[in-house]
Amino acid sequence: MVQLSNAHTTARLTLRRFELDDLDDLALILASEAVNRYLYSEPRDRAAALAALQGRLAEPDDVTEDNILNVAVELRTTKRVIGDFILRWTENEHRQGEIGGSLHPDFHSQGLAGEVYEELLVLGFTQYGLRRVVGRCDARNAPSVRSLEKVGLRQEAHFVENEFVKGEWTDEIVMAVRKVEWERRRDGRADASSHRR
Repeated sequence: MVQLSNAHTTARLTLRRFELDDLDDLALILASEAVNRYLYSEPRDRAAALAALQGRLAEPDDVTEDNILNVAVELRTTKRVIGDFILRWTENEHRQGEIGGSLHPDFHSQGLAGEVYEELLVLGFTQYGLRRVVGRCDARNAPSVRSLEKVGLRQEAHFVENEFVKGEWTDEIVMAVRKVEWERRRDGRADASSHRR
């Protein structure tokens, strides 16, 4: 099933499906200039945020050739939705996935994106059997690149001025991690943790 059948928690966050009651929080995220700076989108008003939310709620639960899992990121202490993330993957022999998303600017630079990405990698590699997961960033968006690096993705490509976005040519960085690399990293952390005890 293409869904978060149960909420997934990290140290500070709950990852879950979107609900209609999330409109106020999602509208704040989608209206932000900072959130949209390195995306194709422009800041959206409340009506556009409602349409976006309705689209997320209407995603089918059936596995298809191209799947997308929309993830509401909730701060556990306040129950406020502070992030809008995705896990996208193909249901074919290539078993490729992609992660990405945005946090409300009030919660930037706190390591929260890394917590989300780590959990999305767990879902991708263990629940959906992916072999490789990528993340794509505007090259100017150094914090996003760092967040992906911190969870084990490495740079595979730097495309120079490959897209014309919002009136200017932009570079794109493609980060990736294979399941075998992710498992080695996870096992290494577990070994290091047991040695500290």
